[in-house]
Amino acid sequence: MGGRPADGPGSRPTAVRTASRPGPLVARTDLVEPPRVRQTLRPRPGRIARFVRRYGWRAYAVPLLTVATLIALVDLALTAPVTTSDAASVVPTEQSETPVQLPLPDPDPAPAEGDTGPSLAPQVVGAETYVEQGARTVSVVDGVSPVYGSGPLQRFVVEVEDGIGVDPAAFATAVEATLGDPRSWGSGGRLSVQRVGAAEAAAGQYDFKVSLISPGSMETYCPGVGTGGYTSCRYGERAVINLARWATAVPHYDGDIETYRHYVVNHEVGHALGNGHVDCPGPGQVAPVMLQQTLGLQGCVKNAWPFP
Repeated sequence: MGGRPADGPGSRPTAVRTASRPGPLVARTDLVEPPRVRQTLRPRPGRIARFVRRYGWRAYAVPLLTVATLIALVDLALTAPVTTSDAASVVPTEQSETPVQLPLPDPDPAPAEGDTGPSLAPQVVGAETYVEQGARTVSVVDGVSPVYGSGPLQRFVVEVEDGIGVDPAAFATAVEATLGDPRSWGSGGRLSVQRVGAAEAAAGQYDFKVSLISPGSMETYCPGVGTGGYTSCRYGERAVINLARWATAVPHYDGDIETYRHYVVNHEVGHALGNGHVDCPGPGQVAPVMLQQTLGLQGCVKNAWPFP
């Protein structure tokens, strides 16, 4: 009979077929042990590195700004001005002189006038017998004179700079003699003059002043006029007489100091009375008193009087 042969001795074993399962084939991972991965240990970053990693560019900017701020503060401390408390702690190496307080000239209601120009004559070296620099303060010569003349009264004060070695009373007498002369500004009843003293000066009861000032103080009493310490001037209410010219006159007066003194007083008082400069009318003629005779005669003959 046919059929499946029996298993027996000498027979070949029959392979057993296993039915396949539906679905994809998946490799089993539980059968093989995965290889161990060798890890490389990295050192842990320091504080600075962590700071840089965390803040980026700001990590560089902050230190730079800090250094710049410190430099600015040091520079400010070095260049800061000395305060009062700082100055008090400084010990001077040399004691300085006390500043001299100069008296201010009287207000000038009209343009100042003086003998200035390119023809200014140089001083005669060695001929001076006067003090170059006084105290820059003046004192009123006290006393009241008679009234000279018969016209409208003009009262004047005489001042002399302190420390110039001139007798104040002698200078006041010389000014009186000039202005009271009939050839002066009061000629023919045009005006009368009277010298007044300290009380009237303090009360402002005068019309003008005649002041004798050293060459070194001329810029104090004639500021900006340009006397050069050589000429005289009129500034405000003052007819300012330069001590150097009072003592030595000018070269072209040929040593005639007395005539020059009359001239310089009349000339500067003429400015105080409102008169300006004039020119020589012609060669050989008498020089007008308002000609700048300190600078030259322009061909005229010297003259000290408004009405000679």
